[in-house]
Amino acid sequence: MPARKTTDQTLPTTLVEAVRYFSDLDVATDFVAQLRWPDGPICPECGGKEHSYLTTRRIWKCKACKKQFSVKKGSIFEDSPIPLDKWLVAIWMVANCKNGVSSLELHRAVGITQKSAWFVLHRIRLAMQTGTFEKYGDKFDGAVEIDETYIGGKARNMNAARRRRWDRDGGDGPFKGKVGVMGFRQRDGQVAVTVIQDRERDSLHREIRKRVRPDATVITDELASYKGLDEHYQHKIINHAETYVKGQVHTNGMENFWSLLKRGLGGTYVSVRPFHLHRYLDEQVYRYNEREGCDLERFEGVLGMVDGRRVTYRELTGKESKKPEPTPEPRKPKPYRMGPF
Repeated sequence: MPARKTTDQTLPTTLVEAVRYFSDLDVATDFVAQLRWPDGPICPECGGKEHSYLTTRRIWKCKACKKQFSVKKGSIFEDSPIPLDKWLVAIWMVANCKNGVSSLELHRAVGITQKSAWFVLHRIRLAMQTGTFEKYGDKFDGAVEIDETYIGGKARNMNAARRRRWDRDGGDGPFKGKVGVMGFRQRDGQVAVTVIQDRERDSLHREIRKRVRPDATVITDELASYKGLDEHYQHKIINHAETYVKGQVHTNGMENFWSLLKRGLGGTYVSVRPFHLHRYLDEQVYRYNEREGCDLERFEGVLGMVDGRRVTYRELTGKESKKPEPTPEPRKPKPYRMGPF
């Protein structure tokens, strides 16, 4: 989403300033409320706009249905006992740390338990789910780099029990026990990724047709599964056994993204289960696509997408079936106003 520009010089621009700025819960509540409801609070129960504000509890009371609601209602913050000052510092850190933030690091930084920090991080990743392809248009166009990689550890580094499971369930071939991820990068710098089940021709062609406009120029490596793309696209191939760049034909941009992704997964998070991998991909894609903005703009971008997103701990841990996540809509930047409603 486009970053919102602001002329308010009092807004924080660094992590230290953010900690100080949001330490006042009234300021933090007002900041979130202004981003969620730029035209004034709206009752999540009946949609009413007439309300009264209870300053001692920082909640609103709808005059139509008499229901009380807080700024957390209907967002990733809902039912969380963690105060907004800690939530906003956590969002700032996740939105701006290039290699990600582990739950142990967040636990130490903001003073919550590691279990709560893990839950907080996954809810922030849900807000960072930009819809990838939907966000930047229906499909990619122009010159599009396409590449695939595999995420997972090496068998020699596993303990005996995990290696037995890996041998039993991992399948065959050099990528046994790993999860495939396919990436698309436009030459303007925007990236989108998706988890794939295999790299057979039908699977890869289906993903490309779904996400790249016909007649676009697709650039791939020499993998045999990409053969036949020239029926619908201008297909250019770079043979990595010979060279990595041939004029404008290369996939170095996508390779750069894989490098950043694996640095975070291997160095910060250490071990990521396949069940949660798509959430970590959403996190890295958001930071990469918003890399031209400043810290405040990335922070506001995430905070502007917390509305209508909610996931429970039981859903995250697979103990409860989860409703399909709504397809996020592109959001326009919202002007921020200081002061009460």
